[in-house]
Amino acid sequence: MKIRILLLTLACAMVSVPATYAADKDETELGNHMDKMGGAFRKLKKSVPDAAQNAESLKSIAIIKAEAAASTKLTPAWKPEQKEKYQAKMKEFNAKVDKLEAALKAGNNAAAAKLCEELGAAQKEGHKEFKKPDEKKKK
Repeated sequence: MKIRILLLTLACAMVSVPATYAADKDETELGNHMDKMGGAFRKLKKSVPDAAQNAESLKSIAIIKAEAAASTKLTPAWKPEQKEKYQAKMKEFNAKVDKLEAALKAGNNAAAAKLCEELGAAQKEGHKEFKKPDEKKKK
């Protein structure tokens, strides 16, 4: 009998945890595009220094370009009044991604690695300016 109660309690807890997590996380269309772009960017940072992985790097860039293009059309939920500034920053980001792609296609991985660092800095700057701070980090 005690095992049944324990199993029932455990099953209820397992069902409610994902619902609680989803309620805590503010998901937006822009956030979903940014998450996909972030995953591709993490892969890109690892593959850019190695010329043998240029094909893989170009696949990551294609994902980043597609997600960035979609993101440029959206408005940040946290600061909607800064839509024009956000879109201008995204256009600058897209231009750097184009330069990175060109460097990889030319086989210039040293320049590509430098551009990748610049994109990382632009990402951090953009997140500070337009992304809502995480509640956990405030504490």
